[in-house]
Amino acid sequence: MIHYIENDYLKIGVKEFGCELTSVISKENGAEYLWQGDEKYWSGQSPILFPIVGRLIDDSYYLDGKKYTMPKHGFARKMPWKFGGADESSMFFTLTQTEETFKLYPYNFTVKVTFSLDGNSLKVTHEIRNENEGVMYASLGAHPAFNCEIGDRLIFSENETLDTVRIDLVNSLRLPETLPVLKDERVITITEDIFNEDALIFNGVKSDTLTLESDNHSRKVIFHLNKSPWLGIWAKPGAPYVCIEPWCGVNDSTEKKEDFSQKDGINAIPSGESFIYSWTAEII
Repeated sequence: MIHYIENDYLKIGVKEFGCELTSVISKENGAEYLWQGDEKYWSGQSPILFPIVGRLIDDSYYLDGKKYTMPKHGFARKMPWKFGGADESSMFFTLTQTEETFKLYPYNFTVKVTFSLDGNSLKVTHEIRNENEGVMYASLGAHPAFNCEIGDRLIFSENETLDTVRIDLVNSLRLPETLPVLKDERVITITEDIFNEDALIFNGVKSDTLTLESDNHSRKVIFHLNKSPWLGIWAKPGAPYVCIEPWCGVNDSTEKKEDFSQKDGINAIPSGESFIYSWTAEII
């Protein structure tokens, strides 16, 4: 089922399955800004990555000496969420543990995702609450895909010097090598082959915003990163979309860690407390 909210500027839809954003329409120009999914390239639209981002070595990890398996990007994107309600400007969904998730991830948790409209801006807030007596370890990632064309540009709000992590294309793991992308520059141009080696993955971005714009029309998306420690940028090569992915976590490197608590980018959430991250997209 899809739930909708709208204001004078925007109308958005969110699916209960996966709590996945499925539509962002500007009421000023009638345009759909969100990728609508196509099996030819990628059927997703805006999956939520929890409790891991990316892939684990051998799709497994150890916690307190016990081995668990976990699929790429976790399980939240492949589960039904509970619609919590809506008002004139927002709606929220929740996900809690089940017998099946406990086999993959031995924690009690509540994940709440709130979608809010304010003028021409969409804000998405993720809250992960630890319902256990001890510390809970989790990662979180957003993965929204926006319609674009080859030749469109992504523009950082500040000059950046950034190298992308290289990815093992067979196992989707981070390699020790990096490749330079920007040197005191702001603009990444989307080309046919820019994603041939998988996603661009950056750590330590200074900019507050990343703007998607085109020479072929006046539509823009100004994406507020809100200090995410990692940023992924990805699409299938040549596809007419681009994913802007703020991550509070990252896929495993080729270096195996002894315990899930040592995983790169993992967040330690104390008992009874919450980890909160939000991103905002201005639809111009």
